[in-house]
Amino acid sequence: MIPINVIDASWLAIDSEDTPMHVGSLQIYSLPEHFAETFLRDEIERMKAGEVVAPWNLKLTKPGILGRLLSPSWSEDDAIDINYHVRHSALPKPGGERELGILISRLHSNHMDFHRPLWECHFIEGLENNRFAIYTKIHHSLVDGVNGVRLVQRMLSDSPDDLSMPGPWSVGPKARAGRSGDTAPNLSGLIRKSLETAYEQASNTPQLVKALGKLVASLAYKHDDLVAPFDCPNSILNTRVTHARRFATQQYSLDHLKALAAATDSSLNDIVLFICSSALRAFLLERDSLPEQSLTAGIPVNVRLSGDETIGTEVSFILANLASEEPDVMKRLEIIKKSTKAAKQHLQTLPRKVLVQYTMLMMAPYTLQLLTGLAGRVDPAFNVTISNVPGPKDALYFCGCKLEAIYPLSMIANGGALNITCLSYNGSLNFGYIACRETLPSMQHLAVFSGDALTELEKVIRAKNKGKRRKSMK
Repeated sequence: MIPINVIDASWLAIDSEDTPMHVGSLQIYSLPEHFAETFLRDEIERMKAGEVVAPWNLKLTKPGILGRLLSPSWSEDDAIDINYHVRHSALPKPGGERELGILISRLHSNHMDFHRPLWECHFIEGLENNRFAIYTKIHHSLVDGVNGVRLVQRMLSDSPDDLSMPGPWSVGPKARAGRSGDTAPNLSGLIRKSLETAYEQASNTPQLVKALGKLVASLAYKHDDLVAPFDCPNSILNTRVTHARRFATQQYSLDHLKALAAATDSSLNDIVLFICSSALRAFLLERDSLPEQSLTAGIPVNVRLSGDETIGTEVSFILANLASEEPDVMKRLEIIKKSTKAAKQHLQTLPRKVLVQYTMLMMAPYTLQLLTGLAGRVDPAFNVTISNVPGPKDALYFCGCKLEAIYPLSMIANGGALNITCLSYNGSLNFGYIACRETLPSMQHLAVFSGDALTELEKVIRAKNKGKRRKSMK
């Protein structure tokens, strides 16, 4: 058995039919003209014969709700039904982005069977312009965003000449250095580990108290730019959700976004948050539902050590003010910049060994809301989750087919009906919007409003530069 850490166990505990806790990716490939019509079918059959490795071969030892809550652990499945996990389907030709989005929305809505390894891989033919897609989903307790991207990279090649590649389920993470000699724990080892953990927690307590105290002070006195949990309004984004999902995408040039960041003395993450904030502002104004107080974003932060590709999640969280109530473009961006700077500085004061405990304590009220069924019925801890995950910098190929775009699909829960995740790839930044179909039926408008936000920022920058040139000429 492989034990599951506290954070990963929480994803399993709050998983339900209406709030499945799986994440996914949509990869779109171009098919070379000279490839046979049966290429994809033949490749799928070939790959099915390959080995299934961790994390793809892991299933819950006790899949029932009590087992997931009281003694969560993984076991290797020696009898995987590969035909259940690997699916082959097609859109009516020529399948466009709309038809693909509808299919992916439906596939991402479906809850997975907890008696099997928690993943599915769908190969989808019939996309216009001689393309196909691969949609993969896997439970968040097995991978986080960064590790998921690394798994994708390991299944792909930087050469179009590699024509016989393994399926995703045959590619696992690299082994962590120093782990090959691990053995099953004995009683003395467990006692020693327990004492070490107790000592570590005791030594970390002053740092935790100080960090959490600063959040409480920020919430009570609002004396700085640091955002605390629950320092946000209620909104239509923070209601109960149903199982049905709606998925939309948007793609931007990474160089273009970096140029805007440089022009405004911002980080790329600040520009991403500005785009999301401005799009949400327009989206809520359209529905006459914009709160007078600013929305806040929960932002996962990768805390993995370099080279660590083990299973499970390694993330902390920061909270940021989105300044959604601010009509002025540059003021909105400046507030976002100050907020993210304060949040990052706060997180950087904590040693890495404290981060897991800090994250659990900071998110404990929200987690309790989810576990008790109160989420979506009481005030939210934050309004929306926004992630920005670094991806492959260069073009990649799958069995000779070029990866044209990759879009992330995350998860939503009661009290948080929208998730926006960005992933960079080969000079572009790809946005994946996932939302509750019932709560936000016109969610795809966000993609349009995101483009409007960029246009608005560009106009302000041009006007500012034009004003500077006029002033310098006088």
